Amino acid sequence: MIEGHGDDLHHFAAGSVKINFSSNVLHCARGREVTDYLIRHFPDLRHYPSPAPVAAEAALASGLGIDGSELCLTNGATEAIYLIAQTFRGRRSGVIVPSFSEYTDACRLHGHRVTALYNLSNVGDYDLIWICNPNNPTGGVMPFDDLFRIVERNANTLFIIDQSYEHFTEKRLFTVADAVALPNVILLHSFTKVLALPGLRLGYLTACSLLTDTIRRQRIPWPVGTVGLAAVDYIARNPELLVFDLGALLNERQRVEQKLSALPAIDVWPSDSHILLARLRYGSVASLKAYLMKQHGLLIRDATNFEGLGNGCFRITVRSASENDCLIAAIKRWLSI
Repeated sequence: MIEGHGDDLHHFAAGSVKINFSSNVLHCARGREVTDYLIRHFPDLRHYPSPAPVAAEAALASGLGIDGSELCLTNGATEAIYLIAQTFRGRRSGVIVPSFSEYTDACRLHGHRVTALYNLSNVGDYDLIWICNPNNPTGGVMPFDDLFRIVERNANTLFIIDQSYEHFTEKRLFTVADAVALPNVILLHSFTKVLALPGLRLGYLTACSLLTDTIRRQRIPWPVGTVGLAAVDYIARNPELLVFDLGALLNERQRVEQKLSALPAIDVWPSDSHILLARLRYGSVASLKAYLMKQHGLLIRDATNFEGLGNGCFRITVRSASENDCLIAAIKRWLSI
């Protein structure tokens, strides 16, 4: 795990971060409704959860229109990444970069021969291909038709497609129905981004039952605790918790993208989600980050340690219009110093 992964809120004194742009969670999430429900289930911590969360998987899968055998609950999407790397240990893995570091870390831990890839032109040379889509840190989405065609043409390659940010784009993505119908696709999903509850560590993967059964053999007993299982139950019964005004969020992303791009020293990657990656043409990201925190209490993500990116890159997550305006104004002041 690279330093700065997720966000580094824990490095700062309590209350010093006024607005956190470094975490990719939804700023207007309805996670409070989930936590209020979970508080009432804290007494359940006196009891062991189910060693294998079959009932919770079946309930969640039913709402998605698939069988419980085609869904595997995990301790966040990150556990799913490590389980897959463990299941297929020692293989040849290609990781599309820049992207989430855990794909590479998990593969190396389990003896994979890992290669960083910048496109999908030679995927047939690898046993596994790891793709974050929508991507972190760029926010981009691969064209569905192109990706689907590549998956179909490379039946001997297993595609792990991390869709943890699937709630944040209007672009077409693989559905769970697509995944279970294809023998070489595993989709990763996360509740923690859209509910803004990263501390809950709750995710799942979907795939054909042959793949999920194989991966489950690597899973430790009690993979999800009693509180996590209560959250799954509540979310499965209240799917509207995952719904928000995506159009408004993406419109605001476009506005912020235009404002940042208009600054004389900043280039911004095109994005299809709520994430924006930018690069300073001059100056230090570390200096910008320190200034924003010290003078304004605004935390951004230093993205210079993502493989495939050069120096000067930083990432933000779009929040409310007023909060975003605070950040843009503060960056303008730093540039003028």
